[in-house]
Amino acid sequence: MSASTHDSLRATAVADPTATTALRNLYFVRFGFAIVWAILVMAIAKSINPGAAALIIVYPLFDVAAAISDYRSSGSSRPKAPLYVNIALSLLTTIGLAVALASGIPNVLRVWGVWAITAGIVQLIVAILRWRLGGQLAMVLSGGISVLAGTAFFAMAGGANPSLSGVGGYAILGGIFFLISAIRLHVVIRKAAK
Repeated sequence: MSASTHDSLRATAVADPTATTALRNLYFVRFGFAIVWAILVMAIAKSINPGAAALIIVYPLFDVAAAISDYRSSGSSRPKAPLYVNIALSLLTTIGLAVALASGIPNVLRVWGVWAITAGIVQLIVAILRWRLGGQLAMVLSGGISVLAGTAFFAMAGGANPSLSGVGGYAILGGIFFLISAIRLHVVIRKAAK
């Protein structure tokens, strides 16, 4: 990292250390949730059963809660419009998934695919707007991979044996990207405190 980049990151973190710390903490929580959720989905979502249905609905609702928390705590680094869009997309996805659950795994995968593509685009935008905070390269990669994964979910939906295990893998990968960003933000916060 160049001296000017380090100074820029330090200035941003110093200007709003509470928001940077809150974002780091949110990323750690999102990592933990994604891993636990994915393990549960892979364990019990062999078919659409009550447990699988609850898990499928909980994931976008958690995303809504995370976006609201992000909005409330991000201060000057708050990208307002994209966070509003993310909240709306996740709420619409919750409704879409609730409807799709009644018609089978292929339709669940299609709804999830649309969400992955659109949410990935929003995540790219938010990461670019927050670039100066640091720790956003992983979020850029995550957003791009989300778009590709959404396309893959459509392919899975039309396959011979569609399965919900793919959404578990998607959540694990997303969680890992949140962990990387959280660690990177932690480094920025520590350097800013020196």
